Order: sequence, then structure tokens, then C-alpha cells
Amino acid sequence: MARPRKFDEQRVLDTARERFWAGGYAATRMDDIAEATGLGKGSLYGAFGGKQELFRRVFDDFCGAAVDDLSRQLSGSDEDAYARLSAHVHAVAASTAADTARRGCLLAKGAAELAEHDEAVAKRAQVTIEAMRTLLADDIAACQRNGDIAADADPGELAALVLAVLRGIEALGKAGASEETLTGIASTALAVLPRPPAR
Repeated sequence: MARPRKFDEQRVLDTARERFWAGGYAATRMDDIAEATGLGKGSLYGAFGGKQELFRRVFDDFCGAAVDDLSRQLSGSDEDAYARLSAHVHAVAASTAADTARRGCLLAKGAAELAEHDEAVAKRAQVTIEAMRTLLADDIAACQRNGDIAADADPGELAALVLAVLRGIEALGKAGASEETLTGIASTALAVLPRPPAR
């Protein structure tokens, strides 16, 4: 009979996520994670497999949480849809500016480092981006129903544009762009969304 685990699995995953996020996949060793968690490497391998399997688990959990968080941020009535969209875009700019360690987004970092060579990471990143685009498109459609965005615009295309701007904000923030620059981009992105004709 298998012996029950005597450690907090979620705490280990959280610690591994922080290590991968701070240093990247290649620079993070299982020895580092073992030391940070106080577990032996044998316990880590037994519970999670090798480094690749552990990263995939961490990456999958992160992506799922990111989609769930966006869904919560954008859920609500049509009347408040534009306010939610605006709040989300500005929140990304603010959190990026506050990331003084310039860690960036684990989704972007993991995909950039591994997607070329790891099909599972590439697929998870693709599914996550598409889920985010769909959530943004749904909110933009709600904005259109409420008369805040032009009804003849394609919500999917606008959502892709917003998503590209958000990814760009994160990339520029990682490169050291100022808070003023990032918030300016956020405001401009919202300003260029097509408005319905004046009545």
C-alpha cells in the first residue's frame, strides 16, 4: 500500500512556481526547488515527476487561475461591461508598472522559453490565450449591446487587439518602460475602440 504524503503539495507547487517564475525554466534546478521546499529530490520526483513534468503542472495551474481571474473580472451586467473592460486594461498596466523585479507574466515567460520545444506548454499557452480572447470578446459584445462600442465592429477582432495590447504592455514593462508610458498605452487602447455614432 502506498504511503501517504507528509507534505503540503500546494505549498510545494507554489514554491516551484515562484522559482520558475523568478529564474526561468532553464536556470531552475530541481536541487533549488528541493532546497526551497525542504524536500528531498526523491520525494519531488516521486510526487511530481521530473523538472519538465513539474513545470507543466505549475504552468497549467497558473494558466487556469489566470483565466478564472479574468472571468471574474469581466463578469457582470451589460451596463457595467465597459467599466469592467477599462478597469482590467488599466489594472494590467498598473500591475506591470508595480513589477519592479520585472518578472513579467509566467504565461508569456514560459511560452517564450519553451513553446518552441515543448508541445504541451505550447498547446496550454494557445488554449489559455484563446480563452482570454473569448472572455474579452464576450465583454466587448456586452459593451456593444449597451451602446458603448460600435455595434458593427467584430468583437472577436477587437478582443484580439486588446489582448495584443495587454501582452505588449507586459513586454514593455519587462523591458523597463515607465508607469506613465504603460498607463498611456492603456488609455490610448481604450480610446481607439470604435464608438457608436453620435445621436
